[in-house]
Amino acid sequence: MGHPKKLRKKWKRPKKLFDKARIEYEKELKKKYGFRRKKEIWKLEYVFKNIKRRARKILATKDEKSEKILIEKVAKMGLLEKNSTLDDVLNLKLEDFCDRRLQTIVYKKGLGNTIKHARQLIAHKKVMVGDRIINQPNYLVSREEENKIKLKEKQQ
Repeated sequence: MGHPKKLRKKWKRPKKLFDKARIEYEKELKKKYGFRRKKEIWKLEYVFKNIKRRARKILATKDEKSEKILIEKVAKMGLLEKNSTLDDVLNLKLEDFCDRRLQTIVYKKGLGNTIKHARQLIAHKKVMVGDRIINQPNYLVSREEENKIKLKEKQQ
């Protein structure tokens, strides 16, 4: 029958829920990038922090092989160039990850009139990445997929 899939947590809520500076920052992100709820920001932050954590660990152990793997992964995501260093990975900001979301890219390509319209197009399965319909606005678009984003043609 196979083994059941192991469930892993994909996000972590902040330790201080009522930190004014964090709340203001998240409110700004919600407005600029069209997030619907804070949990979406926290999910993206979780991915971001894991990559930074890996980079710090590699920097401490000076593991060349792991460094190459991490930089390739980050370059494939479209956040950095192939010839980047660990310092470049550590200098990444959460906004860099927000810019790689499908919703943001659909809006910046002009497929959606506003950031919220882009989200609606994605949620209503009108956006295709290559030959796949993706209905998750938080989907991180890789560099190869960026040119393959288009609106689904209407069927008669």
